[in-house]
Amino acid sequence: MENVEATSSPAMAYWPAVKSEILAEQTIGGALKDSARTWPDRACLVEGTKDYQTRRRWTFQELLEDAEVVARALLSRFRQGEHITVWAPNCPEWVLIEFGAALAGLTLVTANPAYLSNELAYVLNQSKSAGILVWPEYRNKDMLSMVESIRAEVPLLREVISLGAWAKFLRPGLHPAALPVVKPDDTAQIQYTSGTTGFPKGALLTHRGLAANALLYARTIEAKQGDVWINPMPMFHTAGCGLATLGCLQTGGIHVLPYEFDTETFVELFESEKGNLTLCVPTMLLRVLDFPGLSSRDLSGWRIATLGGAPVPPELLKKAQSALGLKLSIGYGQTESSPYITHTLTDEPRNDWFVTVGRALPNIEVRIAEPESDSLVPMGVVGEIQTRSFCVMKGYFENPEATKAALSNDGWLRTGDLGSMDPDGYIRIQGRLKDMIIRGGENIYPREVEDVLFEHPAIASVTVVGVPDQEWGEAVCAFVQLRADMTADEDVLSLFCRQKLASYKTPRIWRFVSEFPQTASGKIQKFILRRQYLEEIAQKITSNPKPNLSNGLV
Repeated sequence: MENVEATSSPAMAYWPAVKSEILAEQTIGGALKDSARTWPDRACLVEGTKDYQTRRRWTFQELLEDAEVVARALLSRFRQGEHITVWAPNCPEWVLIEFGAALAGLTLVTANPAYLSNELAYVLNQSKSAGILVWPEYRNKDMLSMVESIRAEVPLLREVISLGAWAKFLRPGLHPAALPVVKPDDTAQIQYTSGTTGFPKGALLTHRGLAANALLYARTIEAKQGDVWINPMPMFHTAGCGLATLGCLQTGGIHVLPYEFDTETFVELFESEKGNLTLCVPTMLLRVLDFPGLSSRDLSGWRIATLGGAPVPPELLKKAQSALGLKLSIGYGQTESSPYITHTLTDEPRNDWFVTVGRALPNIEVRIAEPESDSLVPMGVVGEIQTRSFCVMKGYFENPEATKAALSNDGWLRTGDLGSMDPDGYIRIQGRLKDMIIRGGENIYPREVEDVLFEHPAIASVTVVGVPDQEWGEAVCAFVQLRADMTADEDVLSLFCRQKLASYKTPRIWRFVSEFPQTASGKIQKFILRRQYLEEIAQKITSNPKPNLSNGLV
């Protein structure tokens, strides 16, 4: 990345869009076609199963041909511009649906396979999905039955397509021959990200934004033609289906996709497929480093690990460099920016790069602003991180109020994250304006968890905060005030939450209180509760030199 001086006042926290990378106006389908023309017979996609012999494989040309079949199958059921949801774990079919929907001019809505029925119903209704493509079963959960159980609540849903009947879905001979014209600024995906109200918001992401962001990321980390990418990131995230899938595609890499992150499978894939790089959250890398027998594995091809989605402990970076000899880098972004905004380099000249998240990717502007006025703050002063580029979403689907709050009139995305900028443009994350909890790369919003807990008859009041956790980055901690005439313990409340929330949203740490610290206007002061919790943990650590992580000690 070129080192240039900011063009605005040098004392102010602004970094311009460096034009060192020339990008074509591109669609996701166009990127696939270009890659198939450039590397038709090269390996492109590998199914990351445990058994090497049974892994399905595609070349770039084969992937394009199969994606075009999927596109025609979709167009026999849906009209260009309609919204369709994919609800499945990582699998080659997910990739084919992503490219097929893009070629067909359909908007793909991505849904977390961990959703419970009420969460899925909300996404289907809010996105106005005309159809859903469903993996039959996930983690002993009958996903098809769950869809059928909410069908009456989702009146616009016309089609339920089982990915277990893939050949039937493709039905050769019944599909339109011609594929439509798709434009770079058309909406490619709706990805859901919760807001401060606790209700998920659907970010409208364009073909151009997703394709360009992934290419900029791949070039920044110096991905090479023929690199083997082991991708453990969930495909319903912009990291999985955007950065890894589209970054690998556009640089001539080989995309190895395991069905989910499992440490043993992840390590085995690096060994058997001679993996070169990965994008992962810190928790994944930590588990790899703790994997028994790691030193006996041939991981000599592993060159790069890039980290994002959660705070990255410096100790983790040192351990990974020592144990595996990796080049490491850190990215920062959010779904609304497709997603990356900044990134460190794989060969950083700065000695303290690991306490930053790098500086803006090429063609992307970043500034630090005073949250209330959007006015620039001086270099080194903490403010809200804001960004502007063609990677930024169009807005939130059918949510003009949230869109207005997130996007300024002149196109700046207000991230809600607090940070400061060094004179050379490097960003340091300082905290969040929002209450979002990031657990192992998953975004959790306290209001959603609080709303569920308020439904329990024994709870008088509750507030939820994020607290530091060595393994997951952050853990969900619930402070509960019980009704005077009722009782409940953490086992009862945990079970209650798991019936209404995905497991990763369920609080792991519980504290029962008699009252809450409040402002004069009656608002609970979460920062005081969090501070009290950390002080309690610090006292326990003092008396227990080997902290118990399962109890939330750090």
